[in-house]
Amino acid sequence: MMLTPVHRFRDIERKPEYLQPEKCVPPPSHASLGTMWFIRDGCGIACAVVTWMLVFYADFVVLLVMLVPSRDYVYSVINGTLFNTLAFLALASHFRAMLTDPGAVPKGNATKEFIESLQLKPGQVVYKCPKCCSIKPDRAHHCSVCKRCIRKMDHHCPWVNNCVGENNQKYFVLFTMYIALISLHALIMVGFHFLYCFEEDWTKCSSFSPPTTVILLILLCFEALLFLIFTSVMFGTQVHSICTDETRKTSEQERLVLSAGKSPRKKYSIIQNNKILPSLSLSGIEQLKKEERRWAKKTKWMNMKAVFGHPFSIAWLSPFATPDQGKADPYQYVV
Repeated sequence: MMLTPVHRFRDIERKPEYLQPEKCVPPPSHASLGTMWFIRDGCGIACAVVTWMLVFYADFVVLLVMLVPSRDYVYSVINGTLFNTLAFLALASHFRAMLTDPGAVPKGNATKEFIESLQLKPGQVVYKCPKCCSIKPDRAHHCSVCKRCIRKMDHHCPWVNNCVGENNQKYFVLFTMYIALISLHALIMVGFHFLYCFEEDWTKCSSFSPPTTVILLILLCFEALLFLIFTSVMFGTQVHSICTDETRKTSEQERLVLSAGKSPRKKYSIIQNNKILPSLSLSGIEQLKKEERRWAKKTKWMNMKAVFGHPFSIAWLSPFATPDQGKADPYQYVV
C-alpha cells in the first residue's frame, strides 16, 4: 500500500527523534523474560489491595455475622463452603490477571535487523510505536500505564493493576464472573438473615450487638449490590467482545474514525520499503488502514476457544489452567 500525497503532507508531523532505528534499545535477552510481570502503579496497587480487602470483609460478615450464629448447621456448612469456594476462585483469578503478561510486545525491536527480517515488499508498511520503540503487530495498542504495546489490548483495568490483553483475558473474565456470583450469593444470604432476625430476637441471630449487626449487613448489602451490577456489566461486555473478536480499543477507534475530525492525534511512525517515514497521527493511520478487518473472521465458538483454550472443558472455569491457544494465527506486522 503506497502512501498518497494526502497522507504525506496533511497528517505528517516532523519528529526526527522518532525516526532513527539506531536509537532503539535492542529487546532484552531471553534470560530476562522469566521475570514476574508486575506493574508498579500506585493507583493500580491501591485498587488491587482494596479489592482483596472488600472480599475479605464480605467473607467476615458472611461467616461471623450470618453463618456461625445460625442454628441450622447444614445451611451454614453448604453456604459457607459455596461462598468461600467462589471467593477463593475470584481472588485466584484476580491474582492471575494481575501477574500474567497480557501480551507485551518486546521493547526496542524496531531495529534495522528486525525490520530487514520482515522482508518488506515495495509498498508494504509496518507501524512503529515511538513511545516504546517497538514494531507494532496487528491489533496491538500502547498502554501509557504499562508503558508497553499490548497485543489485542482491551483496556487497562486499575482493579487488577494490569492491562487486559490476549494472555490474561480469560482470568479477567473469570474474575468478573466469580465476583458477580459471590455478590449475588451475599445479597441472597443478607435477605434471608434479615428475615430470620425479624422473626427471632436480634440478640440471638448474631454474636454482635443489634446496631453493629445492622450496620455490617447494610454495608455488605451495598457492596454486593454495587459490585454485582458493575461486574455483571463488565462480564457481559467481555463475553460480547470475545464472541465478536473485537477489543474495546478497536471498536472505540472505529467509532472515533467515523466521527469526522474527532479522532485522537496519537503518533506512530510508519516504515515503508525498509525506511522509517515521519510520524502520522492516528487519523492518518486509520485512513491509511481504511479500517478494514485484516484478521480472519471466526465463529463465536472458535473465538471463545481462542481465549479460554482448546478444547472445551471444565478447565475453562479454572484460573489455574493456562489456556491452550491451539493453532493461533501468526501476528501480522505488515499492512
